[in-house]
Amino acid sequence: MFTIGAHLSINKGFEKIGLEALSIDANTFQFFPRSPRGGKAKELDPEDISKFEEIMQNSNIEIILAHAPYVINLASKSDKTRSNSYELFEDDLKRLSQLPNNLYNFHPGSHVGQGAEKGIELISTSLNKLIDENQKTTILLETMAGKGTEIGRTFDELNSIIEKVEIDEKLGVCLDTCHVYDAGYDIKNDLDNVLDEFNSVIGLNRLKAIHLNDSIYGLNSHKDRHEKIGLGKLGLDAITNIINHKSLRNLPFFLETPNDVEGYKEEIKLLRGLYKE
Repeated sequence: MFTIGAHLSINKGFEKIGLEALSIDANTFQFFPRSPRGGKAKELDPEDISKFEEIMQNSNIEIILAHAPYVINLASKSDKTRSNSYELFEDDLKRLSQLPNNLYNFHPGSHVGQGAEKGIELISTSLNKLIDENQKTTILLETMAGKGTEIGRTFDELNSIIEKVEIDEKLGVCLDTCHVYDAGYDIKNDLDNVLDEFNSVIGLNRLKAIHLNDSIYGLNSHKDRHEKIGLGKLGLDAITNIINHKSLRNLPFFLETPNDVEGYKEEIKLLRGLYKE
């Protein structure tokens, strides 16, 4: 089954976002559990969650993906920033424990001049405190484009974090097609070898989700600028290969392209036509 969805707003509640996903022929979706700029999140409504669970039971929606606020930086050299980031992360995990089958994706962070090794140490230290062996949510490290002092621009950096986390079975990776291409991995012309490298460094068993985006600037640009499907440097042929690749085709795909809901509907229709059942 082709699992494809988009980033949707939960401002109106989970029941309505579930129905909105179905209305655009999506069978998953991504959402921010709070503002991407952080701040206090609205209390979850048990009745709303119950109605959403009914939608899941009566549809092909089997998994959903929460995206951490962009302000989270567990690698910061500022104690205050790291503390605030930790609190947001911890609160999100508590809230997600009330929801059905879900993943939690976050940008690993930026070392802001301390060096990647120090940043990786700080991230893994926080994760060791945050992760509970009984939690149901799997935490995903996102592949990054490598702008500025971002950590996660290479598979080795992501694996270094994973190796330092004790309860590592609760960790996975979300591969962002725009980010990984911008970081220098040629998934357009050399997808098989890129995935072989991922497997040898991290392990394909860790790959739990795909952010499906085209790229404005392309290979080695380190820009992190998403484009609509087929209109960027990756192009439609490469996107088609990605969604049909034997190592990726059964993973959930999440669109983060510069679109409104109707735009996502058109992209999902396009991609469903390109997916080989």
